[in-house]
Amino acid sequence: MTSAHKVRILLVDDHAVVREGVQLMLGTSDDLEVTGVAERGSEALKLAGERDFDVALIDIALPGMNGLELLKRLRAEKPKLPVLMLSMYSEDIYAVRALKLGAAGYLTKNSPLPTLLAAVRKVAGGGRYVNPALLDRLAAEIGDGRKSADAALTNRELEVLQRIASGQSLSQIADALHLSPKTVSTYRARILEKLDMTSNVELGRYALENGILP
Repeated sequence: MTSAHKVRILLVDDHAVVREGVQLMLGTSDDLEVTGVAERGSEALKLAGERDFDVALIDIALPGMNGLELLKRLRAEKPKLPVLMLSMYSEDIYAVRALKLGAAGYLTKNSPLPTLLAAVRKVAGGGRYVNPALLDRLAAEIGDGRKSADAALTNRELEVLQRIASGQSLSQIADALHLSPKTVSTYRARILEKLDMTSNVELGRYALENGILP
C-alpha cells in the first residue's frame, strides 16, 4: 500500500443508519474510503471475491450468517484481508472469540471517532487493535484461572442467548436468524443445560449481570 493509496474498506452492517454513520465518520479522513457496502454475509463474500479491499469492517449481529461466521469464511477465502469487528456488544463477550477466529481487531460501536480511525489504520497496516483495558482484564482472568460460564456456548448459542435475554420470542429469533423455530428451541435447551438454568428469566438475569446484553 503506497502513501497515495486510500485504505479501501468493506463495510458490513445490516442497519442503514449505522452504515451511513460509519461512512460519514470514515469520510472525515483523507486516507480512508468505504468502497464496498453489504447488509449480509453473502453479499460481503461476493464483494470480497470481486473487488480488492484493505480492511473489512464487520458487525457481529448480521441476519443469517452472523459476523463470526462471515469472519471464518473470509479468513478461508481471503486470508490476506484483515478483518476488524465492529459491534454493539461489549468486548468482554465477543473479542476473544473473534481474535481466536483470526480477526485483526475488535471495536465497540460506541468508540470515539479517533479510536475508530486509528483501529482501521492499524489493521490495514498489518497490525492488531484491541482496547488496552481489555488486555488488562484478559490478563487478570488468565492469571486467576477464571473462565466465564458462557465460554462453553458456541457462537450461535451465545447469539440466541442474547436475543432471548433481549425479550425476543423463539419465532422472532428464528425469523431473524433464518432458522426454524424447532432449531432455535434446540439451541435454547442446550443453553439452559450448559448454564445449569431452567427459564428465560434466569437467562435474562445472567445476561444482564454478565454484560451480554448490548
